Amino acid sequence: MLPLQDPEKMLDSSVPETRSEKSHWDKSIDLPAPETSHSSRETLSHLSPTNTQGVHRQENSAGGPRSEEPRSSQPSQSLLHRSQAYLSAEVSTAHADILFLWCCFISGLVDSTIYNAYGTFVSMQTGNTIFLGLGGATPDSTSKPYGWAKSLISIAFFCLGCLTFSQLTRFFGKLRRVTVAGSFLSQTLIIFIAAAVVQGGSVDGNLGTITDDIDWWTAMPIALLSFQSAGQIVGSRAVNLSELPTVVLTSMLHDIFTDEKLLAKANVKRNRRVVAFFSILIGAICGGFIGEGTQRMQIPLWIAGGVKLGVTLAWLLWPEKQTSAV
Repeated sequence: MLPLQDPEKMLDSSVPETRSEKSHWDKSIDLPAPETSHSSRETLSHLSPTNTQGVHRQENSAGGPRSEEPRSSQPSQSLLHRSQAYLSAEVSTAHADILFLWCCFISGLVDSTIYNAYGTFVSMQTGNTIFLGLGGATPDSTSKPYGWAKSLISIAFFCLGCLTFSQLTRFFGKLRRVTVAGSFLSQTLIIFIAAAVVQGGSVDGNLGTITDDIDWWTAMPIALLSFQSAGQIVGSRAVNLSELPTVVLTSMLHDIFTDEKLLAKANVKRNRRVVAFFSILIGAICGGFIGEGTQRMQIPLWIAGGVKLGVTLAWLLWPEKQTSAV
């Protein structure tokens, strides 16, 4: 039978052995370092940050999957994108009535001038309808021979203008900056073309040219001006300003005096209608005085085109419509 030993002595005797085993396995083993081949060192040197451009050049020369675009084209593309976004944005309708009040002035200026020259209107189609009826009923006794034909041309091209401008407005978006500004730019160019036709002598620009016969070339400015005037009323409806049709007075006078809030202190629509009425009246007065002073119809047309050009530039710079974040 083995003698029993003291547990403390047994622990003391095991410690040196454990330490000796630990020191035995802790001895470092000198292993040779792995050798790096010459080709591996070249590869690492090529992949260093200083040679990154060289890798790109090699990929490009070897027909890599993509190549970097020239940095010079990036600013031009950014400018193009900003321009497209600016023109595609919707314009604000706040204070847009100011621009259409100027259109009312243009209507009065042009209509008074064309009536003095040819005895017809290009905006107020109510009067043209009466002239058309009178011409068919009393062709010999009327003081405006062939006035019915001029009025018919004006009505036809006004309707064509309404159809054209409304369809283009719906197609491109009624409140987009490019749509509104493009519409008024086309109206401006049409007025300038009509003025240039008269200025160049293709059409007699003297006032009071109504005779027993008719020069059918006079139908050209009548058709052009009637077509462009349709763009104004289409534009006013597009920005929800139906109280400013710019080419109609009868319904506007009706709306003024049948308004329930006619005498109210604050009535924006009433104020717009009243100012529109006087804008058309002032435009007609200006056209009459300019015609009497110059005896030429192209001068009021140049003025009307200049005013509408200002309206066009205003639409290009008009504030963008603010959309509330949901």
